[in-house]
Amino acid sequence: MLRCCPDKEAASARRDRRIEAIERSYRIRGVVCSFLILCFIQSILGCHQLRDEGSPAPEGKIIFDRIAVVPFQQIIPEDLDRGVVRCPLCGTIFNAAKAAGSPETVIEERLLECLKESNPKLSIIAGERVAGVYRRISTASLKDPLRQVLRDVGNELGAEGVVVGYLYRFRERKGESFSVEQPASVAFEIHLIRVEDGALVWRGAFDRTQGALMENLLQVASFFREKGRWVTAQELAAEGMKEVLKSFPGLP
Repeated sequence: MLRCCPDKEAASARRDRRIEAIERSYRIRGVVCSFLILCFIQSILGCHQLRDEGSPAPEGKIIFDRIAVVPFQQIIPEDLDRGVVRCPLCGTIFNAAKAAGSPETVIEERLLECLKESNPKLSIIAGERVAGVYRRISTASLKDPLRQVLRDVGNELGAEGVVVGYLYRFRERKGESFSVEQPASVAFEIHLIRVEDGALVWRGAFDRTQGALMENLLQVASFFREKGRWVTAQELAAEGMKEVLKSFPGLP
């Protein structure tokens, strides 16, 4: 019986190990390259997936000196199992869920804070004054389109623009900062209506459920902003408001 020389067997084993090491190196390089490409794409796209301004604004003045903010509303789906709702103003479809308490006021307060911080000269009418006018006009004008109601509200308040917002989802995380059973999930939408003609001149939308980095590498920027931890719904909403308002007319 013929046997291979021990030296040849050892050389063959060394050659096999070298080939295996080279193949493993190429696999690792492939994974690293894929990750870097995704990071590059994210740096280009930024957080565009977080907001959607809709169609280009119509011609005319869209930077206003005085705006009215109608109290935000939580839109609750009729079918809680399906959880699908349509925006009362523009018709966009969202996955929604009923939230406990009044989280829509949290979103509205955050909006007002951001607007005042970004443009202190902007005159903002909000609170019970706007709420009372909106309730009265909408009750007396049940057959009028929503945009007409908003125009009437703006005209009575002497505003050039009217902001109206809707909260679709505000689900709190279940767990702690570094371990969760259920991540936070938030979806809201904001519109700016020009009182003069009722035109929708700006729309901002945020719809996100926080995911682990390896579940969605395109969220790598958010992952580092959040310091690799699971945020609360309020923190997620605050991040979303900053992103959405980057395109709000008249803000630096």
